[in-house]
Amino acid sequence: MDLRKLKTLIDLVAESGIAELEITEGEGKVRIVKFSQAVQPVAYAPPAAYAPAPVAGAEAVAAAPAAAPVVPGHTVKAPMVGTFYRASNPAAPVFVEVGQTVKEGEPLCIIEAMKLLNEIEADKSGVIKEILVQNGEPVEYGQPLFVIV
Repeated sequence: MDLRKLKTLIDLVAESGIAELEITEGEGKVRIVKFSQAVQPVAYAPPAAYAPAPVAGAEAVAAAPAAAPVVPGHTVKAPMVGTFYRASNPAAPVFVEVGQTVKEGEPLCIIEAMKLLNEIEADKSGVIKEILVQNGEPVEYGQPLFVIV
C-alpha cells in the first residue's frame, strides 16, 4: 500500500467517528486505531521470569532505568511510546513552562510516534509543577511526563 493511500485512510479515521479501521490488500494488512485521551491506559508488568538479569560489575544506574521522582500532584503519563517534544517545531515557543496554569484539554507537548505527531493534552486543570522529561528524549508507554497541582 502506498503512503498517499495510507495517509488518506489515516485522515479518514481522524475526521470520522470511526474508532478503528482494518484493511487487507493482497499480502499487506493495515490497522488504524484512533487514540482517545478519555481512555485510561492499563499498566502491564511482565512476569519476573522475563525481567533482565543484573549485569555483574555494572553500575546499578546502567542496569535499571532511574525511577521517576515522587512529586505530589496529578501526573500526566505518556499514552504511547515515542519522542517527546515541548514545542510544535524547534523555532516555536514551548507549549507549557513550570508554574504556568493550564486548563483541561490544553496541549502540553507532542509525542512523535512512527512519523506521526500526537498532541498530548492536559487531562486536568491546574498549575504545571514539574516537567519530568527533556525535549527530544524518547518516552515509554505510561512514563510520567508532567506533574499538575
